Amino acid sequence: MRHNKDANSITLTNGGEMGSRNTRNWMIAALAVAMLFAAGITIAHDEDWKVPDEAKKLKNPIAPNPDNLAAARAIYMDKCANCHGDKGAGDGPEAGMYDPQPASFTDAHMMAGMPDGEIFWKITEGRKPMPSFKKQLSDEERWQLVNFLRTFSAKPAGGKGGANGPQQRIP
Repeated sequence: MRHNKDANSITLTNGGEMGSRNTRNWMIAALAVAMLFAAGITIAHDEDWKVPDEAKKLKNPIAPNPDNLAAARAIYMDKCANCHGDKGAGDGPEAGMYDPQPASFTDAHMMAGMPDGEIFWKITEGRKPMPSFKKQLSDEERWQLVNFLRTFSAKPAGGKGGANGPQQRIP
């Protein structure tokens, strides 16, 4: 390096290596920050779906019967099947477009671990990419859906899981 007449200027005589090194260091630092930011978004996005405890304690006021299960099936096929699939396996025609992937209601372990109030709250509030159905469906329709979703993981008399769809006969 040599100094110009201006005391605050520095001219590089080594082909600009110092400037190139500083630029590279800044680019590496910027890339690292961008990667950490992306990782933070991914971690926050994949975090468990936090449902308030009071919502989990809600009791379903609608007893499942053939009429309300049939009504819920129609709602499911209209509003849910494109993502969750006709048989509730999370494999609907639009499922691949979303992250996180739609839940599989055929997972008996997952469904057994979710009280009715939790499922109702998730349908009501939604979470990206799933929309909220608070304004689209009545409370009664959402509770009927809770009952219908449970049929995907219901165990038939033979004791096998519900991977083949609803186990109760629905007219």
